[in-house]
Amino acid sequence: MEHATYLPRHAMQSLIDALRDEGYRVVGPRASEGAILYADLDDVAELPQGWRGVQQPGHYRLEKGGGARCFAWANGPQALKPFLFSSCETLWRVRRADDGGMSFCETMPREPPLAVIGARACDLAALELQDQHFLGAIRDPYYAARREGLFIVAVHCTHPAETCFCASTGDGPRAERGFDLALSEMDDGYLVEIGSARGAAVAARLPLEAASTGQRERAAVEIAEAAARQTRRLPPGNLQSALFARLDHARWQAVAERCLSCGNCTSVCPTCFCHAEHDAPSLDGSTSEHVRVWDSCFTEGHSSIHGIVIRAETAPRYRQWLTHKLGSWHAQYGRSGCVGCGRCITWCPVGIDLTEEAAAICGEGEA
Repeated sequence: MEHATYLPRHAMQSLIDALRDEGYRVVGPRASEGAILYADLDDVAELPQGWRGVQQPGHYRLEKGGGARCFAWANGPQALKPFLFSSCETLWRVRRADDGGMSFCETMPREPPLAVIGARACDLAALELQDQHFLGAIRDPYYAARREGLFIVAVHCTHPAETCFCASTGDGPRAERGFDLALSEMDDGYLVEIGSARGAAVAARLPLEAASTGQRERAAVEIAEAAARQTRRLPPGNLQSALFARLDHARWQAVAERCLSCGNCTSVCPTCFCHAEHDAPSLDGSTSEHVRVWDSCFTEGHSSIHGIVIRAETAPRYRQWLTHKLGSWHAQYGRSGCVGCGRCITWCPVGIDLTEEAAAICGEGEA
């Protein structure tokens, strides 16, 4: 924050305009359908000014709290993942030719570059994991095409939800990297940090002012207070050995008696990447599309091999999810697959708390 500059609140529209002038489709947070959701953003008045989210296990509500701030809320159900790893997309099409042969055609994304305003530190950490998976040894061209044009305006979090625990995973509430621009919101405006050459080009279009020492100190204090207010945490360190040593723990069955196997947790998780593929032929058999859709390890089909469902009950499904997310991800990606966003807790219909289950299974706070 040492080199941050200052953007007055009344000049926030200039950021939206600058991004659009650079050719980006701009999306940002909006209060819609009872939640904070990303949507196309044309006018600063569309930001959720004065709104805050109240989150608890299995509970999410928006409240109008007044005030001038537009980012005084914790994450809604979306992350950056849906913009890059589409929930449903056609990978290729095949058409039957007149001579009886078949012709294949890939369907690469044809979308304008995207600028997202409002990304939080936990979602930037999740994006790093998604990048490792989709841009690693086996490069996914569909993800790569969208990722190349993504411009990120992060906002440091100062109003965590009761379900947040990013401080314990080391992924927030301050965004350290992975952004083009980062904002610290204050009552009268924003501190602006530049994180890339593209960010510098956009910042050059803004009516920025010098930031005072007091403004920088105030922003740092608010971020530190946000971390201190988080009461949930994951057990520290690599949990792989602890989890794998307790595959027969009674807690797996106990949580399965509550879990609905609905897959809500994996749908809102910013790092989950499981998917299924199927072919969708036309009625006349002349064409077909090969479609990729999000999948979940909580579904029956996820563990079906040659007609045999390996994980037919809820207990092994929950165990698979938790041991993979918090355990075997370390071997695959060098860290846990959890970034502490708390979405799986908030959006679980029965309020299952990942931090509580992990602590119990790993030996912390067992009854």
